[in-house]
Amino acid sequence: MSDVPPVYKTGFFPKLIFSSRWLQLPLYLGLIVAQCAYVYLFMIELWHLVTGVAKLGEQQIMLIVLGLIDVVMISNLLVMVIVGGYETFVSRLRLNGHPDQPEWLSHVNATVLKVKLAMAIIGISSVHLLKTFIEAGNIGTPGAKFTEAGVMWQTIIHMAFIASAIGIAYTDLLMQRVSAANKNGH
Repeated sequence: MSDVPPVYKTGFFPKLIFSSRWLQLPLYLGLIVAQCAYVYLFMIELWHLVTGVAKLGEQQIMLIVLGLIDVVMISNLLVMVIVGGYETFVSRLRLNGHPDQPEWLSHVNATVLKVKLAMAIIGISSVHLLKTFIEAGNIGTPGAKFTEAGVMWQTIIHMAFIASAIGIAYTDLLMQRVSAANKNGH
C-alpha cells in the first residue's frame, strides 16, 4: 500500500462550502490588529501609572492597575478567540510538540471555547464591577461617574453573565454525558 493519503473527491459545491471557512482569516487578522491596539493602550496606561505614581492617590493607582488587568484579560480573550477559533473553524495550527503550545489548545472544540470565553467575559466583567464598586462611594457627589441605577444594572448584567456561563457549562456537561452513554451503547 502507498503512504499517499487518499484523494477526496467531492463536487464543486461541497469544495466551495468547505473552502468558505477561509473567509474567517481576515477576521482573525483583524483581531490581531485589535490586540495591537490593546498593547498600545496598555503601554499608555502603564506610562501614566509610572510617571504619575508620586501624584496619584491609592484609589487612583488601584483603578489604573485594575484598568491594566482589564486590558490583559481582554487580550487573553482575544488570544483564545484567535488561536482557538482558527484551530477549531479554519485550519490546524500543527503545534504538536511545540514547547509554547497552550495546554488548552490540545482539547479545544467549539464547546470548550464557549465555556472558556464565558469565563473570560465573567473575569472582565468582574474587573469592571470592582472598579465601579471602588468608585461607588462617590455616588451623589458632583462629577460622580456612576449612579445607583448604573451600579445596580452593572451588577444585574454581571449576574446574567454568570448565569449564562453556568448554563453553557451545564449544557456541555449534559452533552458529554449523552456522548459517553452513546459510546457505551446505552
